[in-house]
Amino acid sequence: MAEKLHHYQVALEWQGNLGVGTRDYRSYAREFTVNGAAGKTLNGSADPAFLGKETCWNPEELLLASISACHQLWYLHLCADAGLCVVKYSDNPVATMDEKSGKFISAELRPAVTLTPEGDPALAQSLHELAHSKCYIANSLAFDISIKGSVSNTPA
Repeated sequence: MAEKLHHYQVALEWQGNLGVGTRDYRSYAREFTVNGAAGKTLNGSADPAFLGKETCWNPEELLLASISACHQLWYLHLCADAGLCVVKYSDNPVATMDEKSGKFISAELRPAVTLTPEGDPALAQSLHELAHSKCYIANSLAFDISIKGSVSNTPA
C-alpha cells in the first residue's frame, strides 16, 4: 500500500518590532501572526512569563489545544463508528512544562462526554484509550499524556 502523506503549511510573521528590533531582551514585543489556508489568522505571543501578551495564544497553549483537539476528533469518529451518539463534548486539559529542562513533562486531558440516554458509558469511556493511540499529535510527542474523562447520559 502506498504511503499517504499529508502536508501542512502556515506563514508566521513577527509583529513585535517596536522600532529598534531585538536590540536587547526587553526592546521588542513577542507578538506574531500565523496565517493558514482560506484566510485563517491566529494572533500569538510568548507566554506572559516570557514577556508575552496574555490576550494572545502562546505556543504552549497551542500545543495543548492541538493534543486536545486531535483526541476529540478521533474520539468522536470512534464513537460514531461504534454507534454511540455523543451530544456534548468539552475538555479542560492541563499541561506542565519544566522551564529548566525546556521540555513539557506531562499533559492531562479531561474530556467530559454526554451521550444520548441509550448510550453505553463503559464503551464510551473505553474509546478514549483507542482515540489516544490513534492521535497523530500525541503519537508525535515525547511526554506522558493521561486521560481522565467522564461520561454521562442525557436524561431519558
